[in-house]
Amino acid sequence: MNFRKSADILLRVGVAFAFLYPPISALSDPYSWIGYFPQFMRGIVPDMVLLHSFGALEVILALWLLSGKKVFYPAILMTIMLLAIVFFNFSQLEVLFRDLAIAAASLSIALSNWPRRRAAL
Repeated sequence: MNFRKSADILLRVGVAFAFLYPPISALSDPYSWIGYFPQFMRGIVPDMVLLHSFGALEVILALWLLSGKKVFYPAILMTIMLLAIVFFNFSQLEVLFRDLAIAAASLSIALSNWPRRRAAL
């Protein structure tokens, strides 16, 4: 059994789950999630449009990560998104500290799938 490949798949499934749960939960309880957006983002478009558009992005990134194709890119975007959520909501660190662990997992995925350049001919 290839433990490295199994570990990569397990990390990708875990991070993808963390990105799939919020948009699904936001369908039934949007007001529990909209508060994580920084104030400067709210009001540009209606809050529900912002929330569900961000949720669609989360779903796309999660499915891309699960696909196994060029996973560096969704993983690095997920890392940036998670760190931004913590940064803009630092006063809620007692809830968001888990996002730092998920960001570390997504960064691990990104680093282990760093794009390799092809040698010049």
